[in-house]
Amino acid sequence: MRVASKIILASNNLHKLNELKDLFKLESELELVPPDAYLRNSEKIGLVETHSDYLGNAIAKARLVNQGCHYPALGDDSGLEVLALEGKPGIHSARFAKLSGYPSSQDQDKANVELLLSKLVGAANRKARFVCTLALVIEGICVTAEGVLEGRITENARGGAGFGYDPIFIPEGMNKTLAELTMEEKNRFSHRALATQSLFKKLRTHGIDFARP
Repeated sequence: MRVASKIILASNNLHKLNELKDLFKLESELELVPPDAYLRNSEKIGLVETHSDYLGNAIAKARLVNQGCHYPALGDDSGLEVLALEGKPGIHSARFAKLSGYPSSQDQDKANVELLLSKLVGAANRKARFVCTLALVIEGICVTAEGVLEGRITENARGGAGFGYDPIFIPEGMNKTLAELTMEEKNRFSHRALATQSLFKKLRTHGIDFARP
């Protein structure tokens, strides 16, 4: 099976791009690149996130980019699920504050974190989990994988690394938030790392093997 040397990430999130680039380097020599280099109107990718689950959104984004530029495309849909909030914000994690009408002049990540913490004030159960679903459309097939990281929500934001909800999420068995870890430490076990590892295992079962660095 012919395999291109590039995979286009179906996302304009630079944090995701940088994180996935590092994870891909651990598995292959494939180059992961942003969509705006190969696709017109890449800012419209998010418009196809109309599904009620991570898988549907990830596949829709990957297919859109693949059809638009004919390169293999990787869709990523991820979210934070909080038990006390009945699994919310879930698929709406990135737009949690905006969709809730939460007034804020600060950046979206900070607004999301602030709103989530306000909803958990006094909550005895702070269990949560990060979920990442990947969908790779390549050579006429779609290969999907999921990674889940269990943990809990802190009472206050801690750490300056990472992005999104990382400053308030402590992985199970640890006492540091994801934002207090180095990228190398986070990439050993994060939900996105687990999904990437699972994706490459599945690709190899399809006979798609990539040379390791």
